[in-house]
Amino acid sequence: MTVQGGVLAPVPAHARYLTFSLKHGAQSRRALQALAALVDGDNCVVGIGQPVIADCRRAIAGMREFPGFSGRGFVVPSTPAALWCWLRGGDRGELVHLSRRIVAAVAPAFTLESSIDAFRHGSGRDLTGYEDGTENPKGKKALAAAVAQGAGPGLDGSSFVAVQQWLHDFARFDSMSEREQNHAVGRRRRDNKELADAPASAHVKRTAQENFEPEAFVVRRSMPWSEAERAGLMFVAFGKSFDAFEAQLCRMVGCDDDISDALFNFTRPLTGAYFWCPPLRNGRLDFRAIMKE
Repeated sequence: MTVQGGVLAPVPAHARYLTFSLKHGAQSRRALQALAALVDGDNCVVGIGQPVIADCRRAIAGMREFPGFSGRGFVVPSTPAALWCWLRGGDRGELVHLSRRIVAAVAPAFTLESSIDAFRHGSGRDLTGYEDGTENPKGKKALAAAVAQGAGPGLDGSSFVAVQQWLHDFARFDSMSEREQNHAVGRRRRDNKELADAPASAHVKRTAQENFEPEAFVVRRSMPWSEAERAGLMFVAFGKSFDAFEAQLCRMVGCDDDISDALFNFTRPLTGAYFWCPPLRNGRLDFRAIMKE
């Protein structure tokens, strides 16, 4: 069992997210084989969307489309895609050239729909200044939370990833007092200490992973993004299934108590998609679960 290395590795200095649709009538098999020759799971984490799995006439247990939600003051869109590539590295120029090679390799079957550049901010902070991924599990706990095990050849070592592009309203955020900002997140920005007196709408209280039954741990690998005057967070959460992420998302939108997450006061998701990240086999992407050998 070998997971793609980027799933559990720390976030890189620079990243690029490529999202593709599947061309009508195209055969995805050869394009995926060409992609496998370019990436190793470290320099690029690959996620396969439901359209490709359906095109291969296969099924991955637990794979489904991203759920959309709407309510008072928020919309969580579902924007399915066929293929997702998270390019990772320390040199932005290298990512530009790798993305060119990837786009060319999969062009017979896939159309590039979006390309988003991201970066590590400080010690791993969101652009609002708050630390991201504070409660990420570590070591064996991270492996247990993020990676499928005991599912059989071609599935063991795979992971499921939820991806959302969030757009921050910095004018709205800057208009909030420091206390309002801290209570929206549920932590003090200056020392990352959780606030016991934060309201029930605070993000930390909405998504405290240990407070779910069963516990809802995911491995977050989110990074800030920016383009011209727009910026926000590329939210990326890996899991052994989508169950933990969906439990948190449902709490954020108030499925049970009609209390929505205070983050919606100054940021909103533009996209939402699920992907299955195949394992590695002999250092290459292992597509046995969706392709005949």
